[in-house]
Amino acid sequence: MTSISYVKQQRITRLCVRCGLLLMQYGAESAVVVDLSKRLGLALGMNSVECSLNFNAITLTTICDERCITTTRDTINQSINVNLLVQIQQIINKTEATIDSTDLIDRTTIAFDELDKTVYPTWLVSIFVGASCAAFAYLNGGSWSITAVTFIAGMVAMFTRIYLSKHHFNPFITVIVTAFIASLIGATTYYFDIGNNADIAVASSVLLLIPSFPLINSLSDILKGYVNIGVGRAVFTYMLTLSACVGIVMALVLLRIQHWGF
Repeated sequence: MTSISYVKQQRITRLCVRCGLLLMQYGAESAVVVDLSKRLGLALGMNSVECSLNFNAITLTTICDERCITTTRDTINQSINVNLLVQIQQIINKTEATIDSTDLIDRTTIAFDELDKTVYPTWLVSIFVGASCAAFAYLNGGSWSITAVTFIAGMVAMFTRIYLSKHHFNPFITVIVTAFIASLIGATTYYFDIGNNADIAVASSVLLLIPSFPLINSLSDILKGYVNIGVGRAVFTYMLTLSACVGIVMALVLLRIQHWGF
C-alpha cells in the first residue's frame, strides 16, 4: 500500500502544473517556473517532481513510491503581472512551512483559487505610460509642446494596445497597430511644425513597445541552461520589435515623411 493514493497524486499533479502554467503565463523565467513547481510537489508529499518547458507548453511528472503521473498543458500568453508571481511564491512558502498536513492539498488549492488577479484600470495605465513617454521626450531635449504631443501619443497608443489585447488580437498585429497609431500622432509635429525637434516625438511615442521584460527573461533562460525556451522567447521578442518597426514605417509612408531620425 502506498502512503498517497492515486487520486491524491493526480490532484497534486494538477496543482503543480497549474502553478507552472500561471508562472509561465504571467512572465516568470524558466528557472523560477521549474523550481517553484518542484517545491510545491515536494511540499505536498511527492518523492520527486520533473518539469520540462517549451515556449507554449509545460510537461510535468510527479513520482511517488515508484508511481509516475505525467501531464502536459498548453500555455496562453498573458500580460506580465509580478504581483501574481509574488503571491504564488508566498503560497508555496506557506505550504512548505506547514507542519500539519491535514487537508493541505485543499488549503493550497483554495489559495490558488483566491489569487488576486486584479490589475490597474486601463485609463490609469494609459496615463502613466503616456507620462513616461513624455518624460523620455523631455529628457532628450524636447520642448514642452513636443512633450505634450508625446504624452497624448503614448496614452492613446497604450489604450489601443490594452483594448486589442483584451479582445485577443494576434500580439504582432496588436503591436503593428499600436506603433502605427503612436507614430501617426507623434508625426503630426512634422506637419504642424510643433516644437523644436519632431524626431523626438516620433521616437518617444513608441517607447512603450520595447519588449524589455521578455528580452531579459530570454537571456536569463539561455544563460541558465533553458536554451530551447530562451531561444523561443528571444525570437518572439525580435518579432515584436520587427512588428513595431513595421507600424512605424507604415505611418511614415502614409504621411509621406521621407526623412526621419536624429
